[in-house]
Amino acid sequence: MSLNTIDASLLQKMFLAGAKSIEAKKEYINELNVFPVPDGDTGTNMTLTIMSAAKEASAIENPDMKSLSKAISSGSLRGARGNSGVILSQLFRGFTKEVKEHETVDVPVMANAFQKAVETAYKAVMKPKEGTILTVAKGAAERAAQLVGETQDLEYFGAEVIKRMEEVLAYTPELLPVLKEAGVVDSGGQGLLEVVKGAYAAMLGKEVEFEVKEPEKEAAAEQKVENAAISSDGISTSDIKFGYCTEFIIMLEKEYTGQTEQEFKAFLESIGDSIVVVSDDDIVKVHVHTNDPGLAIQRALTYGSLTKMKIDNMREEHNEKVILEAEKQAAKKEPMTLKAAETPQAAEPKKPSKPRKAVGFVAVSIGNGINEIFKGLGVDYLIEGGQTMNPSTEDMLNAIEQVNADTIFILPNNSNIILAANQAKALTEDKEIVVIPSKTVPQGIAAMINYVYDKSAKENEQYMTEGMHAVRSGQVTYAVRDTSIDGKEIHQGDIMGLDDKTILTVGKDIADTTIELVDTMVDENSELISLYYGSETTRDDAKAVAARIEKLYPDVDVEVHDGGQPIYYYVLSVE
Repeated sequence: MSLNTIDASLLQKMFLAGAKSIEAKKEYINELNVFPVPDGDTGTNMTLTIMSAAKEASAIENPDMKSLSKAISSGSLRGARGNSGVILSQLFRGFTKEVKEHETVDVPVMANAFQKAVETAYKAVMKPKEGTILTVAKGAAERAAQLVGETQDLEYFGAEVIKRMEEVLAYTPELLPVLKEAGVVDSGGQGLLEVVKGAYAAMLGKEVEFEVKEPEKEAAAEQKVENAAISSDGISTSDIKFGYCTEFIIMLEKEYTGQTEQEFKAFLESIGDSIVVVSDDDIVKVHVHTNDPGLAIQRALTYGSLTKMKIDNMREEHNEKVILEAEKQAAKKEPMTLKAAETPQAAEPKKPSKPRKAVGFVAVSIGNGINEIFKGLGVDYLIEGGQTMNPSTEDMLNAIEQVNADTIFILPNNSNIILAANQAKALTEDKEIVVIPSKTVPQGIAAMINYVYDKSAKENEQYMTEGMHAVRSGQVTYAVRDTSIDGKEIHQGDIMGLDDKTILTVGKDIADTTIELVDTMVDENSELISLYYGSETTRDDAKAVAARIEKLYPDVDVEVHDGGQPIYYYVLSVE
């Protein structure tokens, strides 16, 4: 018997099954990554992204297409991590834009949703590359369009779409030579296929249990300590004008225009301060300090239903914060550090009570020593993440909320985080966000050094971007699997020297491989080499490497810094 329509309840089961499917294959997908570096890989990023949406979708007891679409779109949008996760969230966003307009989904609606998904994802990527998850998604959409006139049976439709996705995925090595050399298919495309296969299995009747896991309490407790260090400096309870920190998310059910938002913000300003209103097509995230949270809630209910509600008595918490600050910081003021591994619920910081300023800075960092360098250069807010755990769009939004400035420069410092930063920018309406597309920590440091305080944001965007491009960056780490890249045979445990594009040197010794990497980067115009040694490297070892570099290049200055970064024995720059 054929299946011709899917209702919201079945679609919910299919989506949750797709999430469980990719979660089960996460490590296999990670293994497909071309670069054998021990970092936050594709399978991990895509799983964290879809699980963010799945937790919201699973909480709906009696879903309709609109409520389910909102949960999938907003959850994946905020939870997106890494380039693959951001693209996946955009595919879901486009898909749900189509299905939310229908009570049930049939073959034509499904085909249109696939097409809308591909269009949305391609628009989100500045320079789409074929042979990736985008190509696999496009193959699915093209086959779906062909099937509209051939069948009404969604079981046959699903089987044919999956078959086409498998064919396109198998062809990705022909489109990207680096995949062919490594002997793998595209990991993002494989992840998307696992999602669709899991959803299809649920459509056929396979039962899948989805368990919502609670966030780590320890991480949340640590974040509260860090919040205290920021917000309690020199403030007595009598200084707190509005006593309740009120946060919630509106799941929009009525028309919400730019004019509506301005009126809502004006109302919030009449009852409180520290107001942040961030919206997209489906949700509005609200933060306000007020003496009457009920007024804010009543007004918000006129726009839709509420979720993620949180009200804290700031006067009551103040004394505890002062004690925590004394214990944690010993009266030393520190910028906030948000760990990307925390869940959005645990990681949401409270709005600081610092005066508004013209310009602020957010940077992704990877170690205590590098944190200190960014602080010294004027960065207001650090997100710990980088390679070991790519921060989510929600992490970026929380950082933007925390920095009380009209214009905020974001330094992703990793090529796999730039899309998430841009996605956060698109979701922010009350501040000007400038994303400097730094791919490495040295590029981020160079960008900060080139900031000129009496120039405009537009001028500084140019200065910072030009400054970061004047720096060549390198990293030294170890291989986690065997592979072949650019003619280099790499075995698990080998030491690798990388720039921001590829693997340049491979060896067995950390120091020797580092020297070889430096040699590929230095030219006749080089003036300064900076070595940032990691948590597994001693200062003496770093100085010994620096001494060897100085002998090889006597006309180039060499600096040694304690970076404290995990994973990478050395991060280095040549300028």
